[in-house]
Formats: sequence, C-alpha cells, structure tokens
Amino acid sequence: MAGFWRRMIEGLGGKRPQPPPPEPAPFEEEDLPDTVVLALTDVLDLHSFPPHQVADLVREYLDAAHRSGFRHVRIVHGKGIGVQRDMTRKILEADPRVSAFGDPPAEAGGWGATWVELL
Repeated sequence: MAGFWRRMIEGLGGKRPQPPPPEPAPFEEEDLPDTVVLALTDVLDLHSFPPHQVADLVREYLDAAHRSGFRHVRIVHGKGIGVQRDMTRKILEADPRVSAFGDPPAEAGGWGATWVELL
C-alpha cells in the first residue's frame, strides 16, 4: 500500500493533496448596518442607489448641501435613458434654493451629470 501512495504523491509533483478550504460563513442580513453615513461632498453619485430612492435622496442632498454652505454641487445621474436626469431636474426646477443648473463639461460628466448653483 505504501508504494501506491508514493506513486500518487509523485504524480502530484511530490505534493500531498490538500483538503478543500472551508466554506465561508453564510451571509446574514443582520451583519449589515441599518444606516451608512457618508461624508458630504460637492458631488452626489446616484449610480449605487435604486431608482425608487432617487427623488428623496436628491432632496435630502440639497438640504444637507445648502445647510453646509455649498454654493455649487454636481449630481451624477448617468446617461442611460434619461429617467433619473429628468427626475433630478424636475426637483431642481421646483427648489427655491437653486439659482441655476445645467450640463457640466464632458470631463465632469457631460449630460450624465447636472451641475447646480445654490443660493
């Protein structure tokens, strides 16, 4: 029997077979925090948020940016088919704190983003 194992090990380049690594622990939803707090910057990127959260998120972002004294911000909504862009711009049109908005230059997102000037 010893000769069999020696031939098996030689066939593996002299290495003994290793057991497979243990399975990772299953993902548990309770492992995630309920809220993640992000630092406020002059850019809001909507790519990682589901569409049904965009309107509330943009309104809350404008509130926080205005409170923090930002005069210019950029909202990145992506190019896609324009749904988030239209939604974002309707919110901006109705917000009295917004003095102007439009497409930034191509290097800042072009029509995939909107620059905003706040009062």
